[in-house]
Amino acid sequence: MSVERRARVRAFAKINLDLRVLGKRADGFHELRTIFQTVSLADRLDIAFTPARKTTIELDDSARIADNLVVRAAGLVLDATGITGRVAMRLEKRIPMGAGLGGGSSDAAAVLLALPVLARRPLRLETLTAIGQQLGSDVPFFLLGGTAVGIGRGTELFPLPDAPALPGVIVAPGIHVSTADAYRALSPRLTTESQENKIFSFQSHAWDVINAAGFQNDFEPVVFESEPRLGALKRKLEAAGAVPAMMSGSGSSLFGLFRDRDGVKRALERFGDAGVFPISLVGRARYRRIWRRALAPHVDERTLWPLRSR
Repeated sequence: MSVERRARVRAFAKINLDLRVLGKRADGFHELRTIFQTVSLADRLDIAFTPARKTTIELDDSARIADNLVVRAAGLVLDATGITGRVAMRLEKRIPMGAGLGGGSSDAAAVLLALPVLARRPLRLETLTAIGQQLGSDVPFFLLGGTAVGIGRGTELFPLPDAPALPGVIVAPGIHVSTADAYRALSPRLTTESQENKIFSFQSHAWDVINAAGFQNDFEPVVFESEPRLGALKRKLEAAGAVPAMMSGSGSSLFGLFRDRDGVKRALERFGDAGVFPISLVGRARYRRIWRRALAPHVDERTLWPLRSR
């Protein structure tokens, strides 16, 4: 009789501590420089695998997302391992969708990390990264977690030392921002001179991310022009003492970081509860500890990453 193996895992959101757009590439994508950071806001994914002669993938998705990446991720994992079986998943969404927080990508990466363990068929990080790139530009980062520089499309990743576990808030106002429109508005403003300045400025922040000030998001000026409410929310975060206060990705969420919990309390009092989430930064070491605890019944005791089944 086939035995089901299951786990409940968390798929963490990300913010962009810095985001520079250098120009359009020959392949149609834009060349980016960004600093990714995982935060404590997370979706929850229950995932189970049972060996079987036929593959079936089932998803109970409370958000009813069409073409959910977790289904595609599960199929690609089974194809890569060459095994068949029943994959049953239940996804509880807490990360706001379409807000620049990478929720869908993180959900997909959670499947890439958990399913090979449950199926007892480990995949190398290079293989998981290649699968992740097929699913979305942010997916490879969530295979790593913590603080990391992303270049190219954001898929070329370089780990940075963990930033302090600063507290903060995410504000998700529910405003739709078209990423394509944001790139379209930004592209005419990208010049060779500004590109060079961005590279030098970005390097200085990446070298000292723990103490750096003056982080930037190149999308803010164009997005705030079309959605001035977002600019007002940023100023409100700054008035509460957030350093930095920024938009994440191409929006529409914003985040503010504080030196202590009193700052978070002030922000929550100013914004109220609707669409505001208290967070803390999640470093790579903590990220992996949380994953190891979630998969503890199924993984060996050696310090390996990605985690491997017993």
